[in-house]
Amino acid sequence: MHRLEQLCAEKGLRMTDQRRVIARVLSEAADHPDVEELYRRASAVDPHISIATVYRTVRLFEEAGIIARHDFRDGRSRYEEAGETHHDHLIDMKTGQVVEFVDEEIERLQKAIAARLGYRLVDHRLELYGVPADD
Repeated sequence: MHRLEQLCAEKGLRMTDQRRVIARVLSEAADHPDVEELYRRASAVDPHISIATVYRTVRLFEEAGIIARHDFRDGRSRYEEAGETHHDHLIDMKTGQVVEFVDEEIERLQKAIAARLGYRLVDHRLELYGVPADD
């Protein structure tokens, strides 16, 4: 059983065969697919899956906190597993490639800024947008 399927079971979500396929596609994704790409991948496994089913399932998984939605300024919502560990994103503005990274210095700096402003940081998202340095 894939991680997303386990999370669905833990949250008490009813798992149809089509939801299982969508969960597996998301679990196996090395990128951050949008709904259309999820549909393409899921329908390659089960041709009976409709795009409406993918939209409904993605919304259900997001509301349950199983997946995270990202808007990387390309007009499409993209999805990934809601991970146990935090990471940030660097988006290549030329290719759309999304690079995940963790930087302890950035994490410390964000906490220090929040503290300086009188807050305790409880969550954040960092998205960096760039182009290759050699361009």
